[in-house]
This record gives sequence, structure tokens and C-alpha cells, in this order.
Amino acid sequence: MFNSSYRTLKILAALVWYVGGVVLLFKGMGQIERALDIRPGYTWPGLAIVVGVLVGVVKGRLLFGHACRKNLARIESLQQPKLWQFYRPRFFLFMFSMILLGRFLSWSATGHYTSLLAMAILELSLATALLGSSYIFWLKPHGGGEITPAE
Repeated sequence: MFNSSYRTLKILAALVWYVGGVVLLFKGMGQIERALDIRPGYTWPGLAIVVGVLVGVVKGRLLFGHACRKNLARIESLQQPKLWQFYRPRFFLFMFSMILLGRFLSWSATGHYTSLLAMAILELSLATALLGSSYIFWLKPHGGGEITPAE
């Protein structure tokens, strides 16, 4: 019961990855909007967007891409995959704690220009890293654990 295919697990993992990226993208842009409400016309929000995206590209290449590959290899190594095994239980615990921390930090930043920009950088960098590394879900594993572009 609850047996699953490798493909289904990969799709579920990608879905969680994409949802996280999109949610963080909207949250980050919301922080930028709130900062602009406090100080309209300043260039700092634009700089925060650029910094967030640049940091996100680096995170995506160095950290998140590796995490994607590692999880996909773990999924491939499962003997009898179950529907809930698209991430490890500790990932869900980590994700839940990050959601709570993010909510607290966003609440704490309310009305504080610099804090709003810092949160925007953090959220946009995570969104960029998640969305930028998501292409790995659509690569085809090819012998020896190497991941190569799908044919």
C-alpha cells in the first residue's frame, strides 16, 4: 500500500521545490513593496533585488543543485518507494521550522525599512536558488550516478 514509482516521487519533489521558490519570490517582492511604501523612490530596493538574485544564483549553483542531485540519487536508491519518500522526514522538519522562522522574521521586519530590504534579499536569494536549480529535476540519470541532459 502507498507504493509509488520513482517518477512520481521525483515529480512530487520538484513540485515542493517549485512551490517553495514561487512563494518565496512573491514574499520577497512583497517585502520590496513594503519598503517602497516606507521610502518611495529610493534605489535601495532595486539594489536589494539585484543582490538577492546574484546571491541566489551562487546558492543555486553551489548548494541547491547539489541538494537536488543528492535527493534524486536517494530516490533512485529506494528499494520499494513509498509515496511520502520524495524527501526525508528531516527535510520536512527543516522546511517547517524555516517557514516558522521566516514568518517570525517577516513579522519582525514590518515597518522597518532596512529589515524589509534584508528580508527581501534573503527571500529573493532563496527563491532564485530554488527556481534556478530546479532544472536538475528534469535531467535524465545516466549510468554511474551521473546526471546528464535528457535526450
